[in-house]
This record gives sequence, structure tokens and C-alpha cells, in this order.
Amino acid sequence: MERDSESDLLSELPQSILETILTKLPIRDAVRTSILSSRWRYKWASLTHLVFDDRSTTQYNDRALVQDRIVNFITRFLFLHDGPIHKFFLTSSYLETSPDIDQWMLFISRKDVKELVLELGEGEWFRAPSSIFSCKNLTRLELVRCELNPPVHFKGFLFLKYLNLQQVLIPPEDIEYLISSCPLLESLTLSYFDSLELTVSAPNLKFLILEGEFKDLCLINTPLLVAISVAMYMTDDIAEHFEQSSSCNFDKFLGGVPKLERLIGHIYFTKYLSIGNSERHNRITYHNLKFVELYQVSFDDWKEVLVVLQLIVNSPNLEVLQISGSSNPSAAVESPDFAMWEEKISCGNKLNSLRTVKLSEVCGVPLEMKFIKFLLEHSHSLEEMSITPSLYATQGKLNMLIDLVSFRRASPRASITFIHEGA
Repeated sequence: MERDSESDLLSELPQSILETILTKLPIRDAVRTSILSSRWRYKWASLTHLVFDDRSTTQYNDRALVQDRIVNFITRFLFLHDGPIHKFFLTSSYLETSPDIDQWMLFISRKDVKELVLELGEGEWFRAPSSIFSCKNLTRLELVRCELNPPVHFKGFLFLKYLNLQQVLIPPEDIEYLISSCPLLESLTLSYFDSLELTVSAPNLKFLILEGEFKDLCLINTPLLVAISVAMYMTDDIAEHFEQSSSCNFDKFLGGVPKLERLIGHIYFTKYLSIGNSERHNRITYHNLKFVELYQVSFDDWKEVLVVLQLIVNSPNLEVLQISGSSNPSAAVESPDFAMWEEKISCGNKLNSLRTVKLSEVCGVPLEMKFIKFLLEHSHSLEEMSITPSLYATQGKLNMLIDLVSFRRASPRASITFIHEGA
């Protein structure tokens, strides 16, 4: 019993367990474990996962003082560090561009780093050190608010699987080269880019998130994509570019993703897909697509509605459909016949898996109600359809209710919930 009480059982744990314990602490507290005993004095110095953030130093009202303390802490830490560094995260709202960052990255590039995240304060954008491109074993790279210029001799990240660039200034041709030179890339996020024409070629890509002003989007050689989220912002120049385009954006972006399981399209996405689109195009069947969420679909525009119809009719296993409308109740709306799509349904493209439909910002324009009627008549497994009318549809809510009650339902279990906000 006496020997057990004198032994330091915690210190005798395997190094891997000790490192797990230390990585659960803020890195400043991990360093403070040196005071526990002589055995713990430099255990933190061999950590392979390093996360430096605003908790790395005491907070003061003087921003410059906090920045100096963070810089000194990181510099001293790396000077005393021993062994490989597999993960290096630097996220600080206080730390801005500094020559010390170049030295840290040069040091990290020689430590077999596999995961690298850099996100500094909201002041001047920093120039990403060229030594980043010497990190040959990277599997994860996240950069926020920086300038990035790949060197001429850069041959790619051969092991990179996760790439996230947010507010990064990089020449468009370098983005495409960077993506195509990562043969194992599985997840790609590009956010806050301006007037970008982007072609993505990534044979192993599974997850794609795009947000910004895109003049053009093209997916080639992306057969394994399972999840896509796109948020597009429209400027006058981009709108003019769209009007002059003669290509079919639907085919360019969704024509080569047969394994797609989840699709989220934010503002202007369906507008983009509708450019150059027509009913005559032959579409692939999305056998795996189960979830579709589309924001601000204009039911004033038949071409946008056509995009939605093509998606759902060619997705026989679709389970959840969520659409946010963006229509003008007073606009003159073309109301074409749905016979062609009913024929496609009868020819085998059933909606037998659709269970949940959520429609918001519904104005009750004719094409919108025709679309709802189409869904109710052909969704044999539908369980719930919720409809939230637009605040601007003050005069049409009663008419909507009357129409909804009269529509035939293919599913005997289908319930319709009319959500009257503000009631």
C-alpha cells in the first residue's frame, strides 16, 4: 500500500495517452503541467498536435501587448519543441501579419506536418509563406484571409484530402492547378471569391462547398461527388455574362455527378443552372440523391422551375425536398403544361421515395400551385408537406388553402401543414 501511494501512476501512463490528455487542454495549460513534477517538466515539448489560439496567453485591453505575448509564447514553444508536429492550428483574432509567421512555417515545414490551419485577425491580410508548399505530407490545409501564390516549381500536395480556402487572394489559374494537383482530394471548400470562373477536376472529390461570385462553374472528372453546397452572389457584370452565355450550365455542373446524395443550392443557384437549359437535354439519373434544398427559386421563371423538375424526376430515391421561393405575386407568369413531366413519371421515373416536402416563402402564383399539385399527385410515399406562405402573399392565403384542399394526394398518409407565421 505504501509503495502504491508513493508511485506516480499518471506519469507512468504510455506517452500516447499522456499526449491525449495534454491535447485536451489549452496549450498554455499544457505547458504549465511542467510544475507538476520533474517527470512532467518537458512532456508538453513532444506534443504532435499543436493548437495556438487566443487562449494561448493572458488577455489584456492592450491589443498590441496581447499580440506580442502570443508571438513570444509561440516562438519559445517551438524553440523548445522536440520531435514531429503532425497538426499545427494557428487561429487568433489578435495576431496579424508578422515576419515571425514566416519563421514558424519554415520550422513547421521540417516537422512532417500533416494538418495545417492558419486564420489570423481581421486587419491586413497576410501573405502565406512559400514554405507551406514544402509541406509535402499535408492531408489537411485551411487558409483564411491571406494571399497565396504557389511557386513555379510546385508539383502539388500528393496526400492532401481536405482543402479549405476562405477569402484567399490567389490567381484563378492557380486555384485550378492547385485542385488538380491534389490527386487524393476528397473535400473542397472555396468561400468569398469574386468573379471567378472555375473548373474543378478532382477524381476523388466527395464533398464540395462553394460560396462567392462565380461567373462560371464546371465540374469535370468528379464522378465520386456525394455532397454539393453552392451559394452564388449576383452582380450586374455576372448577370450580363449569364445573359450572353449559350452553354448549358445544368450539364456543365451536374452532368457528371452520378453518385450525388445531397444537394444544397443557395441564392441564384437555380438561376445559374437554368442558363442554356432546355427540356430536350438527356439527363443522368441520380439514383443516390436523397436530399435537395434550394433557396430563392423564382416561380416567376419557368426555366428555374424546369431545373427543379429535372432534379426531382431524375432522382427516383429522393426523400427530402426543401424549397424557399422568391416570386412576385403580381408578376405575369408563364404557366406551361406539366404533361411532359407526368409522362416521365408514368414511364418509370417515380417519386415513390419522397417523404418530406418543405416549401417556404410561397406566394401562390399559378406555377407555384401547379408544382405543389404535381408533387401531391405523384408522391406515393409522402408523409408530410409543410407550406409557409410569404409575408407578401397577404391576399392569396385563402386561395392557397382552397386549392390545397382540392388537390388529390397519391399518398393516403400525406399530411399538409400550413404555417401561418405571425398568426
